Amino acid sequence: MTSIKEQAAISRLLSFLQDWDNAGKVARSHILNTFIETNQGKTAPELEQEFSQGASLFLVRLTTWLRLIYMTGSCLDKLLKSIGIFLSAVSSNRYLIEFLEVGGVLTLLEILGLEKIKEEDKKESIRLLQVIANSGRKYKELICESYGVRSIAEFLAKSKSEETQEEVQILLDSLVHGNPKYQNQVYKGLIALLPCASPKAQQLSLQTLRTAQSIVGTTHPSIVDCVLKVLRTMHLEVQYEAIELIKDLVNYDVCQALLKGLVALLIPSVKETSKLQPKILNDSAVLQLTANLPVFLQQAAAAKAIGVLARSNTSIAEEMLHLRVVHSLMAAMGNTDHSNSQRQASLTLEYFVQMFPVVEEHVRRSMGEELYELFLSNAEDLYMKIDSIQADILAANKVNVSKALSISGVSYSNMSFYLGPCGEDQLAYTTNFQKEGSEGKE
Repeated sequence: MTSIKEQAAISRLLSFLQDWDNAGKVARSHILNTFIETNQGKTAPELEQEFSQGASLFLVRLTTWLRLIYMTGSCLDKLLKSIGIFLSAVSSNRYLIEFLEVGGVLTLLEILGLEKIKEEDKKESIRLLQVIANSGRKYKELICESYGVRSIAEFLAKSKSEETQEEVQILLDSLVHGNPKYQNQVYKGLIALLPCASPKAQQLSLQTLRTAQSIVGTTHPSIVDCVLKVLRTMHLEVQYEAIELIKDLVNYDVCQALLKGLVALLIPSVKETSKLQPKILNDSAVLQLTANLPVFLQQAAAAKAIGVLARSNTSIAEEMLHLRVVHSLMAAMGNTDHSNSQRQASLTLEYFVQMFPVVEEHVRRSMGEELYELFLSNAEDLYMKIDSIQADILAANKVNVSKALSISGVSYSNMSFYLGPCGEDQLAYTTNFQKEGSEGKE
């Protein structure tokens, strides 16, 4: 037989549930407020004690009401927070299963796609999905099987709140860890986010992609084109994350395609540069428009990325020499329509000149002594000192270091290895031989 104390507790529970069942929206809102205030942070055993071993009876009422009203958004924030108290409680596996059995995951994902729902309510939905995903591999798989990656990625792209977007990133990061069955799906979803219009979504996607790439191991063919297009951004924080991802990607099988793509961006096609020409001619704010021309922003970012890669790995620097990076950098230095392109290309070229004697010889000969001395004195500020004729010389240069390298068939790092530290004179002689051979071919 139950004790008088237990009977009183059961009576209170039944009275509470009856009050809930008979209450309208306003009364239920007050009940939820009281529940949140008194039960935040409680463990599952503590909740059971609070509800006389009948906590699940209240949870099922919450989930039922959620399914009835989630499309209207009424009291949704309090309702989701109340459900969150059950799902996030220590030893709450029983509550989690009960929530999932009535389609809880699908309801949370649907909330993300509804336009009428407030951003704050959607953030609560994301937090519940985080709790579910962090409960184990089978729950991550359930979210992915419910087309969760697509819904979550679309919400990240459309969200106007940076705080909410950061919560979404945490969820995507959770889904890519410990989820071998669907980690590729998350990886592809992150790549699909890169062209989106939200700079914050791009930044967070790039950050998470670095983690996902190391977990997945293999690269998707579309990643090169997508990450290079991100370089058109005018947001430096996005550009930084894109370059950090590029630094990682050169260690995978897309390295060659990535390097070719970066070098190609240094000389924009006529088609790209002529797109806005009619607008420029009809607009008095010429400087403002050209300063933000995406293709020139991309050119400057590519020059910067090439410099970062070359300084971090001599082998990559040598590979880019074969792709005629010196010619392309000099052409970018002649782009008087975008000073940052000139500056970044000049700084990167300075490294190649200092690193490779053959580059120094070709650049000196192409620039002429006067321009070359200006370049050596201050590469970063060169764009402010050159005139239109010197800019044309740079833009129309015919430097072809790759031809000189192909004659020798040996890379400079290999030469240094064979000649040793005392072989500098011989290396200089070989460089001169390459230069003369190149001139002879021309």
